[in-house]
Amino acid sequence: MTVHPFIEAEKQAGHNVKRACELLKVSRAAFYARRTATPGSRAVRDAELTEKITEVHATSRGTYGAPRVHAVLQCDGDRCGQRRVARLMRQAGLEGRHRRRRQRTTIPDPRAATRPDLVLRDFQPHPAALDARWCGDITYIPTDEGWLYLATVIDIASRRVVGWATADHLRTELVAGALRAACHTRRPTGPVIFHSDRGCQGGFN
Repeated sequence: MTVHPFIEAEKQAGHNVKRACELLKVSRAAFYARRTATPGSRAVRDAELTEKITEVHATSRGTYGAPRVHAVLQCDGDRCGQRRVARLMRQAGLEGRHRRRRQRTTIPDPRAATRPDLVLRDFQPHPAALDARWCGDITYIPTDEGWLYLATVIDIASRRVVGWATADHLRTELVAGALRAACHTRRPTGPVIFHSDRGCQGGFN
């Protein structure tokens, strides 16, 4: 059911059309296009489609782009082209959310020597063994300027982050910086095993 007649009545009563469209979640451009167009014209059809597109987009919580909105309309029996849906979405200021491309950080170095697993896959916390076993990993954070890489050093005994470093690259200096920060913070008095993935940053195991 279209709400355009209700908005028209509100307009005739001297009320704000923009506010009525916002409350009813209807495109103001679509309302005026339907108001000025002749019945059965392309503008009327575009206005009707814009309403349905807006509803589908809102139901998806703003995640659907033109291809998925078009698929829903097709399932509902609305025969229209995907390009038309894309055009109407642009005109209504609607767009889907794009999942960021996954960045791979653990890239094994084929030239790196194989190191023994000195912790023997034992990652259980032992509060009495602080600063004896550390483990490290690298994660990535998307920013407006590109990827920011974060290297962390965690004390296995306490599960606390004891050192970290950030950089815009994945070179060895990133991990070395995190290790230096951990040593500066904790100042271990005995030997420490550092366990990490066998990645492109070198064999830090």
